[in-house]
Amino acid sequence: MLDQITKTLESLGDPAIAEHSQRFFRTGPGEYGEGDVFRGIRVPVLRKTAKQFKDLSIDHTVALLRSPFHEDRLTALFIFVHKYKKGSDREKQAIYDTYLENTQYINNWDLVDSSAHKIVGPHLEDRDRSILYQFAKSDMLWERRIAMMATYHFIHQDDFGDTLQLAEILLHDKEDLIHKVVGWMLRELGKRNFDLEDAFLEKHYRSMPRTMLRYAIEKFPEERRQAYLKSKI
Repeated sequence: MLDQITKTLESLGDPAIAEHSQRFFRTGPGEYGEGDVFRGIRVPVLRKTAKQFKDLSIDHTVALLRSPFHEDRLTALFIFVHKYKKGSDREKQAIYDTYLENTQYINNWDLVDSSAHKIVGPHLEDRDRSILYQFAKSDMLWERRIAMMATYHFIHQDDFGDTLQLAEILLHDKEDLIHKVVGWMLRELGKRNFDLEDAFLEKHYRSMPRTMLRYAIEKFPEERRQAYLKSKI
């Protein structure tokens, strides 16, 4: 079945879309996606393909995840998300373990954002979460993003502690992609508990990166948003 899905993905490629994706995902020298290659397939088509091959074995899904092609890796993650949601406890553990063993292939923001809160977050809901703090201090950008993105699941359970603690750890991260995800998760937290987010921002907004702040306050009442932007809190 691995050969079949690979041939299917090959047949769906579009060079014009691939060229655009190469630019959009910053694949040039020194950029965050340096060296990544694309077939040129839109995400809805990849989701449809993943659904078609949802019974692909874990081993073959790992092989697909290790492909040099971005779309192959994203399709593999869509399959893993489906398998995790439908799997037994044993299968869920195997998928979670496999995910953590292959973070070097989950190497762009869309790959992280399509999977971390649907595999890592749910798996750690009632388990020790120390791995998130290890990842938050990782030298690998994508592991740091996985740590923060995983908390999206907790936020939806009204469980905010890890989001705030990880945000504090990542507050001065050098990468813009971390500033964005931290701000995004703070914004999502604020949708469910405005006062908690507001208190966190009052403490940290003067020193946090501007992008992080802008993401975090995007849904604030305009007067309050402007007060943060003008440092008048």
